[in-house]
Amino acid sequence: MEFDTKCVIAGGGPAGMVAGLLLARCGVPVVVLEKHADFLRDFRGDTIHPSTLQLLDELGLMSEFEKINFSTVSQAQFPSGDGSATTVVNLAKLKHPYPFIAMAPQWDFLNLLARAGEAEDNFELRMNCQVLDVLSEGDRIVGVRYSSPDGIQDLKALLTIAADGRWSRVRDVAGIAMKDYSVPLDVWWFKVPGVLKRPNALSPAFAQDKTFVLIPRSDYVQTAMLLPKGMDAEIRAQGVDAWRRSIVEAAPELTEGVSKLSLDDAKLLDVKLNRARRWWRSGLLCIGDAAHAMSPVGGVGINLAVQDAVAAARILAEPLRTLKISDRDVANVQNRRLAPTIVVQSIQRLMHLGLRRVMRGSEEVALPASVASLLRRFPKIGVIPARLLAVGVIQEHSPLEARRTAGNDLPG
Repeated sequence: MEFDTKCVIAGGGPAGMVAGLLLARCGVPVVVLEKHADFLRDFRGDTIHPSTLQLLDELGLMSEFEKINFSTVSQAQFPSGDGSATTVVNLAKLKHPYPFIAMAPQWDFLNLLARAGEAEDNFELRMNCQVLDVLSEGDRIVGVRYSSPDGIQDLKALLTIAADGRWSRVRDVAGIAMKDYSVPLDVWWFKVPGVLKRPNALSPAFAQDKTFVLIPRSDYVQTAMLLPKGMDAEIRAQGVDAWRRSIVEAAPELTEGVSKLSLDDAKLLDVKLNRARRWWRSGLLCIGDAAHAMSPVGGVGINLAVQDAVAAARILAEPLRTLKISDRDVANVQNRRLAPTIVVQSIQRLMHLGLRRVMRGSEEVALPASVASLLRRFPKIGVIPARLLAVGVIQEHSPLEARRTAGNDLPG
């Protein structure tokens, strides 16, 4: 069978772009299809974890990333009964070259990867191209049919990678079955102009009947408001004034910025938690949210997706390059990444149980005094969850063929 390319990747998000760049640098011709005309969409996950920062370093891209206007978060704090804040996660204590989470607009991160791809002969990014269906020969998937500015087109490939997110079209038309888990919450994302008292710490904040997570950025606070599942319309019906009052009650330092908010500023994230029973079919592999949608709790979804992409590139580059890819090769990606996914999703499900109680209660939420005292007396305890948050269960490293030294200017 003749192929137009060796690998077609549906979705130009973090997983798709990382997989495409790594495979291209390993000598595999790749076409990435992105349905939008650009990457300019807000609240798509702006966390760049230490493991991803280390990957950028391995790829010789860290100097380019440092040109982006990003802020850093090195701690997560939780209120204690005495009114103070206790550090429960401390990335600054990690023995890691990048002991912090970089908060950078995702479009800047994706544009950086796109420019790096432009420098590779084997990499092609096609924008405004939305996958409609998969192409099949018997039981094997051999590419995709997609819409483009030039009309409906077919693209045949030795391997199709579905990296098109939690609502994956490729996964659904390929018949990949999902196991869904119950989640108790949805999230409103919005920005509040202002600066927090602790500019490098992520922290929760509580009003009488509302829970917020405050993420410091350079000149605003990226804010998540947790709401019971399916309650978006009811909470909007309470009006903007009630919403503003709850934010001020939770974070008085943001009073001035809150006065400028309208309900249109609150973007709903319909939270899903699921996992494909099998991430692949002959000729197809799902990675990232297409294989396992994560809860925003812990902010680890992008990190897991990038790690999936790195593992996929490392395992599949040689079989793709030599035209000897087998079902076993593709299955090995799931075998490698399944345990980290199960561990993180299990932790998220446990955290959901606690959040369910918080959202149903009206009393002030605080760490027990004994726990707060223990964390203050032994601050290194905070390194344990920091390691899981920053690196994950298994850290994936770039294939050697894809690595570059720093200092090379990128196109554009």
